[in-house]
Amino acid sequence: MTKMIAYCGLVCSDCPAFLATRSDDDIARKKIAASWTEKFGHDFKPEDINCEGCKSEGKRLVGYCHVCPIRKCALARGVESCARCEEQPCEELLKMHAYSSEAKAAFEALKS
Repeated sequence: MTKMIAYCGLVCSDCPAFLATRSDDDIARKKIAASWTEKFGHDFKPEDINCEGCKSEGKRLVGYCHVCPIRKCALARGVESCARCEEQPCEELLKMHAYSSEAKAAFEALKS
């Protein structure tokens, strides 16, 4: 499988929710839900852990991806990646990269 990189640089194909969805693994969904509930302070249920990746139009997405301002902006602009946007880095992208150094590294690789 090739890597699926989100608009911001997150590697969707490495995300545990994406992997659990691909393998239809209910045990993994239960573990991820418990872990994310503790980590993010939001009550995740195993049935919430279904995601086909940020760029999957109209398909299953996990929680925040539905309201992500970076994803919404990229879709509205019709860019394949924020790395291809003339107005990057925006405030939302900078906040995301401050949170995830892995996303920032993948994003920087896409720019080159």
